[in-house]
Amino acid sequence: MGCGRVGSTLALELSRRGHGVAVVDQDPQAFRRLGDDFEGRTVKGVGFDRDVLREAGTGEAYAFAAVSSGDNSNILAARTAREVFGVEHVAARIYDSARAEVFERLGIPTVATVRWTADQMVRRLLPRGVVPDWTDATGAVHLAEVAVPPSWAGHRLVDLERATATRVAFVTRLGAARLPGPDTVHQDGDVLHLLVPDDRLTAVEKALDAGPEPG
Repeated sequence: MGCGRVGSTLALELSRRGHGVAVVDQDPQAFRRLGDDFEGRTVKGVGFDRDVLREAGTGEAYAFAAVSSGDNSNILAARTAREVFGVEHVAARIYDSARAEVFERLGIPTVATVRWTADQMVRRLLPRGVVPDWTDATGAVHLAEVAVPPSWAGHRLVDLERATATRVAFVTRLGAARLPGPDTVHQDGDVLHLLVPDDRLTAVEKALDAGPEPG
């Protein structure tokens, strides 16, 4: 639902991968973004109207994406697809990240556009330290790639977790990713990928720079 820049790009990519795609938009001119070679269906209408969604084949759909320019329209359409038509895989784009947590609790996975863009900018502006690779839709938890100071070499990762109040999701060592065990020891050159609460990003950097506690 939604044939703007995101919706048209998503539709074309899914179609290119061999999936059957139907696109819903109120403005028939928006379908021009799909080009003449688009093999899917286009349906003019309000994206949360049941008759429109029925015409688009939502009842037989494997997945539904609500990516219009309106948060309310997106969540209404996503909930209708999930609750009325029984679509299992549903996602909605949300501009207001404060709303994302509410919608997640309703069982609708969301993509908080502004938060995601800000996180990507941070990755490019701050190449060192705790840099988020991924952020959950509510903005509460990050998966961050961390270059750990050499002072941690030889210490167990569980000690690092305890000192930083984080969880090590996985380790990249010599170019290969691996899951750590309870006795995994940090080696110089390891890149750690930590699960970090949003309010602890700065504190984690300070704890890492301080090094392990003596003993």
